Parts: sequence; C-alpha cells; structure tokens
Amino acid sequence: MATPTLIKGGRSTRSTIALKLLMAVTGLVFIGYVLLHMYGNLKVFAGQDAFDTYAHHLRTFGEPMLPHKGLLWIIRVVLLLSIIGHAYAAFTLWARANSARTSKYVVKKAVAATLSSKMMRWGGVALLLFVVFHLLHLTTHTINVNGDPESPYDRVVSSFQPEQWWVAAIYLLAMVALAMHLRHGVWSACQTLGLTNNARSRMRANSVAVFVAVLVAGGFALVPLSILFGIVD
Repeated sequence: MATPTLIKGGRSTRSTIALKLLMAVTGLVFIGYVLLHMYGNLKVFAGQDAFDTYAHHLRTFGEPMLPHKGLLWIIRVVLLLSIIGHAYAAFTLWARANSARTSKYVVKKAVAATLSSKMMRWGGVALLLFVVFHLLHLTTHTINVNGDPESPYDRVVSSFQPEQWWVAAIYLLAMVALAMHLRHGVWSACQTLGLTNNARSRMRANSVAVFVAVLVAGGFALVPLSILFGIVD
C-alpha cells in the first residue's frame, strides 16, 4: 500500500517543480519584454519625431519578410501564451498552498514571508487588470481620456496632463505593484533555477531582484511623472 503513496507524492513534487519552472521561464519572458517596452517608452524624452518613428518602426519591422505589424503580432502571441501559462501555474500553486495551510511549517513560512511575497498573488491580479486598461487606453484607443490624437507621442503626452492626474495615478500605482512583483518574482525564479545555493548567491540574487524591480518600475514611472510635472510637453 505504501508504493502508490510514494509514487503519488513523487508525481506531486515533480508537478510542483514543473509549475515553478513554468512560472520562472514565463517570468523571464515578461522581464525581457518590459525592459524593451521601457526602453521604447523612454524615447519620449528624445522628442516627438523620435518617439513616433520608433512606434512606426515597430509596425514595419521585418518587412517584407514579415507582414505589416507582423513583429507586434508575434510578440502578442508569445506574451498571451506566457500569461496563460504564468497564471495557470500561479493559481495552481496558490490552490495547493491553501490546501496545505494546516501544516505548521507552511504557517511559519507564511509568517516569515516578505511584504512583496504576500502581495504577489493579488499584485499579479492587479497587474493583469492594469494590462487590460493599458491596452484599451493606448493600443485599441477604446478609452480616450483626452481625445484621440493620431500621433503616438501626442496620445501619450495628452493622457498624463495634470487635468488627467487620475490616469497618471493608475499607472504609478501599477508600477508599485510591478516593482513588488518583479522583486519577488526574480528572487523566486533564481531559487527555482538553482541559483541560490549559498549565502553569497542568495545575496546576489536579492540584489539583482531589487535592481530589476527599481530599474523597470522606475523607468516606466519617469514618463507619466515627467509629463505630469511639465518636464515633457
């Protein structure tokens, strides 16, 4: 009777490891994307021509081998699949953690968790809702907070004017959630990938996690803040 139990436990452990690997790999996809996206957003400081040219090239990149907007659709498909995989792994692991909550070890571990890890799950949900808002705002133009200018630069700048301070507030709050998600996510990915085997590697992983979180969230936040305070107009 013991053998099936051991096999079942082994399968459960392998399944958990696989889910954590799925979260780590899809998380790395997101990090690569947000770094590139942040770089593109910072083009706003180079002026309207530079920003609009960048936005145009995203749609024509790879032509004629790729169709118009071909690169954007490839990125969108990869991101959509990554989101599905990431969310599935997260909620499956979340459900398993809740079912094991009676264990003293799990309770002690939960008490010792950092603020970012406690907010990880609900922060992820908040970020998902923000992504929907962001797409409706600046991709499909379903949400028009200050008209619908043809120029991508004008569309961004007009959205974060002081009269639309609430839009900037939504984006800045989302960046706080993103920073916390990235800090804990990068750390967890390093653990899953076996990069935290000793005190030095754990310290290094934590430093990388904090650096990535501050770099990405701070870089994104610069745009609405600079527009809101009149540095970019």
